[in-house]
Order: sequence, then structure tokens, then C-alpha cells
Amino acid sequence: HHGVARQLFRAAVTFEAVTASAVGLLRLVGLATVENQVASTLAYGQQRALEVALALATEPQVLLLDEPTAGMSTAETKDMVALIGMLPRSLTLLIVEHDMDVVFRLADRVTVLHYGQVVTEGAPDEVRADPTVQANYLGADNMRKQTT
Repeated sequence: HHGVARQLFRAAVTFEAVTASAVGLLRLVGLATVENQVASTLAYGQQRALEVALALATEPQVLLLDEPTAGMSTAETKDMVALIGMLPRSLTLLIVEHDMDVVFRLADRVTVLHYGQVVTEGAPDEVRADPTVQANYLGADNMRKQTT
């Protein structure tokens, strides 16, 4: 009988630890207020934040985010950028993203690819100043913003 009680106690402790960890992750990604909602009922941006929480639950050393702001509204993009920006600096992030504003807000290092070939790479300011990047990815309007 003591063996069964010990197993139940161990299961309860493990369940409590997993629950505490899950709630902590939901809090981290800004979803604590919707912790009891079914995932499919969440707004799109919240569903993407939940995906980040699920990935973080595995305690990765490297996290790959493939277009984390794709299909998001301006407000959802702002929230996702804030979420990504507050992740621990000890976590290496590899982000594939077409929104250059998002890239420049988040990245320590940028590599620009065109049809699989490296166009340029370096610190965000170096990449932003690259004439090829300005002409092909930032456009004339962004170039004017940088010089004014």
C-alpha cells in the first residue's frame, strides 16, 4: 500500500510542477489571462504566442522562428516583437522573417538572402546601410527616412 501511495504522491507533485511550469510560460508570453480557453478560440496572435510557449517548454538552447509575424495585424506584430525581444538572452534565436522592420528591431546579426545566395550580412546598422539592401528590400521611401 505504501508503494501505491508513494506513486500517487510522486504523480501529484509532478503534475503540480508541470502545471506551475505551464502557467509560468503562459505568463511569460502574455497568455495568463486566457489559460483556461481552448487554443482554437484564441486570436491569431495569441495562438502564435502559445506556439512560442510550447517551444519554450522543451527548454531549447536554440529556437527557430519561421516568419513569426506572418499574417499578423500591426498590433499583433508589435506584441510578437515585444515577446521575442524579452526572451532570455541565453537563448539563441534564428529568425526567418521578411518584415525588415521586425528584423532590424530584433536581430543582433542579419544575413540577407536572395534566392538562397547571401547578399550581405553583419550588424543591423551595417545591413541597413548596404546599397543592395536599400535598393531591393527597403525601397526609396525607407532610404529617405534614414537620411532625414
